Amino acid sequence: MSIRLSFDPAEQQIDVIHGFLTASYWSPGIPRETVARALAGSLTVSAFDGEAQVGMARVVSDHATMAYLADVFVLETHRGQGLAKAMLEALYAHPDLQGLRRWILFTRDMQPLYSKLGWEQSAHPERLMLRDNPGVYS
Repeated sequence: MSIRLSFDPAEQQIDVIHGFLTASYWSPGIPRETVARALAGSLTVSAFDGEAQVGMARVVSDHATMAYLADVFVLETHRGQGLAKAMLEALYAHPDLQGLRRWILFTRDMQPLYSKLGWEQSAHPERLMLRDNPGVYS
């Protein structure tokens, strides 16, 4: 297997990305048009096995002070091979994301992976606030 990473938006396979996200716990039922808009407003790295997209991670950032990591996924057939780590390391090294003061993310179950990559629980959870609308896609 030869995995290739790409930052080229033209290579993104929207049907694969939407198919995964609409079935995920964090964006069930997300409309395809919403996925396309989210990708257009993000810096995205995609993982490919040959021509098939098998993973993705995206960052929303002002490219100066902060980055929000979102929609990290690897298809089940390709898990356990370090693809998520490789995509995150590619994002960390991207020239547009250097010198940022803060990265943030939300995850229900992948804390062990992110901890290995330097992520920590918020030191000040009392400062963190959300304006959440979890049913927006239903």
